[in-house]
Amino acid sequence: MAEHRTMQRDALLDAARSLLSEGGTEALTFPALAERTGLARSSVYEYFRSRAAVVEELCAVDFPVWAAEVQTAMERADSADATVEAYVRRQLELVGDRRHRAVVAISASELDAGAREKIRAAHGGLIAMIVEALAELGHEQPRLTAMLLQGVVDAAVRRIELGAAEDPGTIADAAVSLALRGV
Repeated sequence: MAEHRTMQRDALLDAARSLLSEGGTEALTFPALAERTGLARSSVYEYFRSRAAVVEELCAVDFPVWAAEVQTAMERADSADATVEAYVRRQLELVGDRRHRAVVAISASELDAGAREKIRAAHGGLIAMIVEALAELGHEQPRLTAMLLQGVVDAAVRRIELGAAEDPGTIADAAVSLALRGV
């Protein structure tokens, strides 16, 4: 019974990812979740009390997976510069991933305070991962530099998401160059 509930919850989260990546938060409705999963709408409410609860659960499940991907790429790097490059490139490589598209849609939407706090905490976790490498590079304010670096990554993510004229590889190269050498 518990396994069945876990499978249904996972199916609902997967449907939520698809809806978010296809149509943003407006597309994430309980009727749409019910239709995608074949569950009755009342069953959806057994798992989640609101859209915000779905969003919070996606953040709790997907952000750690995403952060682990970035962390693994950084751990493979053999220098502080390569660590910074891995931090930037891996986040940009994940842009096409459905989990990432869902997270971007969530981040761009009007959220309740709890969901916003979960997103802030997850971003804080990403930023914390790069602070040490920036300190090794000699930055006097590595935490501030890390926040600004994440701003560059976020801008590159938005550029890729918008389907900009440049291909994603060109955008990633420019972001890495900016991160390592400045303007």
